Amino acid sequence: MQHEKEIYALGIGHNTPVSIDLAEACGYKIKGLYHYNDTRTGEIDHGYEIIGSFDDLFARGSLEGMNFMLTMGDNEIRTQLLAKILALGGNVPSMIHPTAVVSRFATISPVAVYISPFVYVQADTVVKQNTIILSNADISHTCTIGCNCFIAGSSTIGAYTTIEDNVFVGQGVLTISGKVGTIGQNSFLAARTLVTKPVPANSRVIGMPGVIIENKK
Repeated sequence: MQHEKEIYALGIGHNTPVSIDLAEACGYKIKGLYHYNDTRTGEIDHGYEIIGSFDDLFARGSLEGMNFMLTMGDNEIRTQLLAKILALGGNVPSMIHPTAVVSRFATISPVAVYISPFVYVQADTVVKQNTIILSNADISHTCTIGCNCFIAGSSTIGAYTTIEDNVFVGQGVLTISGKVGTIGQNSFLAARTLVTKPVPANSRVIGMPGVIIENKK
């Protein structure tokens, strides 16, 4: 089992070193980086070699026995890459920073969930696969966070909130416990939005209190 804690990072950008910090804190050794194209192959980024492009990786065929992490914040891109890696037999493990506090009554998917430093996940909450929760976020009890979501730092998700798939929650968003119910799939909540009522799918919400400025049917 010599290689079970080795991991490769996909995506080179501003969030890459943040992801590297998380992986290393969780005991992983970074084996190399993959960029979306081949323009940076051979370069060193934050001390690690860019060893190829996404196309180079997927051209290998089987990814059996290999661990990967997805460093990009874009929910759609992460979702597409996760599906390709899993289809080829690769593993995208969830990572929970040692300083995060996750209730033993919470359920965290073992696939591609990244929980950053000083996050709180309270009891009876479910976090589904391919979701990122950044530092100082507070996920209250009895919540559900869907697949392929991004919860930015210092957000508070109030109790009894269901966030459906592919939702982006900006910095400092607050949803009121017992008032919101559901934030529909593919929605975008702007930074510091105060959410006081349910949000339909495909909405863009901004303000205190939050106002829907766009709803794509």
